[in-house]
Amino acid sequence: MRYRYLGLAFAALFASAASAQKAPKVRIDFVEETLPNGLHVIYSVDKSTPLIAVEVMYNVGSKNEPVGRTGFAHLFEHVMFKGSKNVADGDHYRLLERVGARTGQDYNGTTSFDRTNYFEQIPSQNLELALWLEADRMGTLTETLTQAKLDNQREVVKNEKRQSYDNQPYGSWLEKLMSNMYPEANPYHHLPIGSMEDLTAASLDDIKSFFKTYYAPNNAVLVVVGDFDLANAKSLVRKQFAWIPRGPMTPAVVMPPLAAKLGAPKREVVNDPNAPAPQVYV
Repeated sequence: MRYRYLGLAFAALFASAASAQKAPKVRIDFVEETLPNGLHVIYSVDKSTPLIAVEVMYNVGSKNEPVGRTGFAHLFEHVMFKGSKNVADGDHYRLLERVGARTGQDYNGTTSFDRTNYFEQIPSQNLELALWLEADRMGTLTETLTQAKLDNQREVVKNEKRQSYDNQPYGSWLEKLMSNMYPEANPYHHLPIGSMEDLTAASLDDIKSFFKTYYAPNNAVLVVVGDFDLANAKSLVRKQFAWIPRGPMTPAVVMPPLAAKLGAPKREVVNDPNAPAPQVYV
C-alpha cells in the first residue's frame, strides 16, 4: 500500500512542477512564395550555425499507387539517386560528400503513405549545389532512366523488403494491421514497400508515367532552412527551378467508407517463425 501512496505523491509533485514551468513558446519565422510553375517554397533563415538544410517534399506516397502497382513511390525514392541529365549515376552522393555531407545522416530520402521527401544538410556556402541537384532530378530524371537502372533498384527494394519485413522478427505486424484495418480498395491497405509481385511487374513505361504524374513542381514543396541571405536564396531557387514545367493535375485519391470494416473488433494470430517470443500489437 505504501508504494501506491508514494506513487501518488510523486505524481502530484511532477504535476506541480510541470504547471510551474510551462514550456517556452517556440517561434519559427518563415517566408513563403509560389513560383509560376506551381512550386511552393518555404524559407526560414537561421544563422545560429553555418549550415543550410534543403528538402523537397512530393505529395505522393503509397496512397497514390493504383491497384497492382504497389511500391512505386518507394521504388522512386531509390531511383532518384541514380542520376539525371547533368548528374551521373553516383555523382549525387559524391558531390554532397565532397562538401562534407555524411551518407544517411545529412542526405537521404524517405517514403510514407502520404508523401516522399528528399533532403540535404551541407555548409551554407553550398546552397546552390543542393538546389541544383534537386532541380536536375525533378526536371530531367526520366531522360536518363534506363531499364538497367530500374532492374537494379527493383532488386535493391526487394532485398530491403526481405531484410526489413519478410525475414525480420515481427516484421509483418504493420502489414497485417493495415490490411485488417482498411479494405483492399482503400489506399492505406498496403505498405509503402509494396509487394514482390507488383515490383516484378513494373515496366519502364509504368515508372516513367508515375514520375511524370507526381514528380512535378506543382506537386512539391521546397523548404530552405539555415544560414543564408533571403534575397539571394530566392534568386537561386528561381534560377534552378523556374524552368521546370508544371505537371498534370494529379488523380484524386479515392477513400472508400470504413464502417463495414471497422464495425467490430478484429483479432488475428500470426505464426512468425522468426519471432523469439509472443508480442501483441493493437
